[in-house]
Amino acid sequence: MLAKVTSLAVIGLDGAAIQVEVDISRGLPNFIIVGLPDTAVQESRERVRAAIKNSGASFPDQRITVNLAPADLRKAGPAYDLPIAVGVLAASEQVWPDLQGAVFIGEMSLDGGVRHTAGVLPMISVAREQGYSRAFVPAEDAPEASLVTGIDVVPVRSLSELVGHLQNLSPIAPYESRFDYDILSQPTYGTDFRDIKGQEHVKRALEVAAAGGHCVLMSGPPGAGKTLLARAMPSILPRLTIEEALEITKIYSVSGMLPSDQPLVTERPFRSPHHTTSHVGLVGGGNWPRPGEISLAHRGVLFLDEMPEFGRHVLEVLRQPLEDKVVTISRASGTLTFPANFMLIGAMNPCPCGYYGDPVKECTCSPVMISRYSKRLSGPLLDRIDIHVEVPRVDYDKLTDERLGEPSGAIRERIERARQVQRLRFAGLRGEARSGGAVLCNADMGPAEVREACRLDEGGRSLIRAAMSQLGLSARAFHRVLKLARTIADLAGESDIKSVHLAEAVQYRPRRQL
Repeated sequence: MLAKVTSLAVIGLDGAAIQVEVDISRGLPNFIIVGLPDTAVQESRERVRAAIKNSGASFPDQRITVNLAPADLRKAGPAYDLPIAVGVLAASEQVWPDLQGAVFIGEMSLDGGVRHTAGVLPMISVAREQGYSRAFVPAEDAPEASLVTGIDVVPVRSLSELVGHLQNLSPIAPYESRFDYDILSQPTYGTDFRDIKGQEHVKRALEVAAAGGHCVLMSGPPGAGKTLLARAMPSILPRLTIEEALEITKIYSVSGMLPSDQPLVTERPFRSPHHTTSHVGLVGGGNWPRPGEISLAHRGVLFLDEMPEFGRHVLEVLRQPLEDKVVTISRASGTLTFPANFMLIGAMNPCPCGYYGDPVKECTCSPVMISRYSKRLSGPLLDRIDIHVEVPRVDYDKLTDERLGEPSGAIRERIERARQVQRLRFAGLRGEARSGGAVLCNADMGPAEVREACRLDEGGRSLIRAAMSQLGLSARAFHRVLKLARTIADLAGESDIKSVHLAEAVQYRPRRQL
């Protein structure tokens, strides 16, 4: 007998419906899975066989053929265990379920239990889009699946429990979501700006960066506070909108990094990979591509400490994502695109020993060593960083000062007001060359938005003309200075960019071209 069960697959960050066709016929006992299954799918034969027997059902002693359609789409992961088991039971007439409008997802243990499966959120999203009304998912993943409205989520703990439901003996009630985003999205932060002594001009630069989503490179001697400042950055970033939270949750769901007790990511990501990270670990990839660190930092912060210590090739792969806000990975089997709209914060020493230009400790590096060290960051990469700021040594008097600085909450309020101005400005606009991504902040602007939003008066045009001549700014740097000036004006509550805003933006460009 033939049975058809619908399951789902994840391709990149998108889902796809998969038809699981199970045919049981006479012949020597055999269990075959076809349709481009990977090793994990092939191994489901033994998991399904044991799960059915240990759940009190009978495993057919006949020829079983499972086809995963479409056959030209590679199937990966253990999410097909549950639909294959249901198909075997239906084809052997041990259950007579109504499978119309239903999808099944779940890995199975040998005792018939149903385990967590990665990528549930994008899979359920596509199920709703394609008109399915019921989704049978592992009970552990039901809170995540319930983030998708308009589809009944049925939590399944074991195969025997599911059989009772399908036979109408002991129906499973659909999962009722108790999701309240306003309650969940109250983040806590480990580092507050008020606890950081001194470095007021660096705090100002980070405030401007947070207000407009700009990238920052901090340079200074060891122990000046670069890492501490970077780790305090999430405390001043605006709260995630529900749309942004769902974007991030999809990425973490596909990556298998979503905490079991937290169905939705409610805090902006802060990723800090080690300098030994490979370019695949940074941008994503592999035989079956998965998101890398830059996608895991989407709508958040990617912090590269000791930036020149990263491999040259690893850093250069950042150039395209910094421009396009997406990363495209091409393989022989196809091309996948992952979102990568992140704030890059880099930290570096001015030289190998770290004390070049320090007023207290003498630098021991030769000019050749300093030049070679600085050239580890290429000109094209530095040109894509909006804010370059020096982080000097902190004086003893400031370190021992008992007075606290301005708290992160007060800074965040100013940033949220500036972001609200930007959201109203760009309402309805779509980003250029960003795969249709919305323009949410000033850093997302393309040339057309810059032309409309960054108009200068005569004094501003004279100032930027002089800056381009003296600093040798490229056309890209010219646009980045205008975006930065627009952000500074938004923080000041000004509708027009004035010369003082433009002057501050220009002083964030590097004073020496590396």
